[in-house]
Amino acid sequence: MIPIRILGSGSYVPSKILTNDDLREMGLDTTDEWIVQRTGIRERRIADPGVTTADLAVKASKKALAMAGLTPKDLDLIILGTITPDTCCPSGANWLENKLGAVNAVSFDVTAACSGFIFALNVASQYLNSGTYKRILVAASEVMSRVVNWKDRSTCILWGDGSGAVVLTPGDEGHQLLSTHIHSDGAEGEDLLVPGGGSRSTPITHETVDKDLHSLKLIEANASFRVAVRHFVESIKEAVKHNHLTLDDIKWFIPHQANLRMFQAMSKSLKLPMDRFYVTIDKYGNSSSAACAIAFADAVEDGSIQEGDHVCLPVFGGGLTWGSALIRW
Repeated sequence: MIPIRILGSGSYVPSKILTNDDLREMGLDTTDEWIVQRTGIRERRIADPGVTTADLAVKASKKALAMAGLTPKDLDLIILGTITPDTCCPSGANWLENKLGAVNAVSFDVTAACSGFIFALNVASQYLNSGTYKRILVAASEVMSRVVNWKDRSTCILWGDGSGAVVLTPGDEGHQLLSTHIHSDGAEGEDLLVPGGGSRSTPITHETVDKDLHSLKLIEANASFRVAVRHFVESIKEAVKHNHLTLDDIKWFIPHQANLRMFQAMSKSLKLPMDRFYVTIDKYGNSSSAACAIAFADAVEDGSIQEGDHVCLPVFGGGLTWGSALIRW
């Protein structure tokens, strides 16, 4: 296997902050205490009207490219993890390619819900190992605020907007993506879904809108919580075992930022202190595929991740999808 290096990382979140108190003032039957107690979220970022998923991805991608010392024209391939592309056709990655000016790159989307960043890293790894491409931008970007029902307290409190990105290349020196691991279970796809917009309910009609089929649904939240924690733990153990390491060798665990109570459950199950888990959900909410990418890039930028650190990124999302990546910085 060819060593895969991370040349640069970057994140971007919109400047607009929507707090829990703001949600209450919008007429939602909730309080800051109620949301924090159940999710750990205090605020989330919201994209301005007219700002798209690709617009957010451009910002994060330019940061990653600057850190890598590359320009968009140096890229061979762009992979975008998202469930909220600018349009279904063309893909969100096509829009990103154009807005970046990456005239030499091929681009496409990977759709794996909240696991999208790790799935995209896995796809990029195959291209690098085969020698097909040399410089790959992997981005994850979402405008989740456009697919929520702001009157549904069970879901709208969770989501935020943002983007994260990394630049990958084969090489013998530098920060290494040691491995990626992905899984899915299509039989459980009804647990977290946007029912409308696909071939099951097109064309979009007044009836499908009135039935609220175009916003994200979370079915059986308690059962999903338990399944998510189990798969998070399994994914961490898989990555550690594959690389012949122990849990004690991992400096940071940076999971998909879904729910602080999930982190606490993982901490208890793995017998690890909570200060080994890097948390951004309190200030950004859950930005689906982008959440893990943002948290990783933030940990690099603020110096939490230091030279030689092992970092594990476990994820879980609709599909169902789950997996992990292990990085040596």
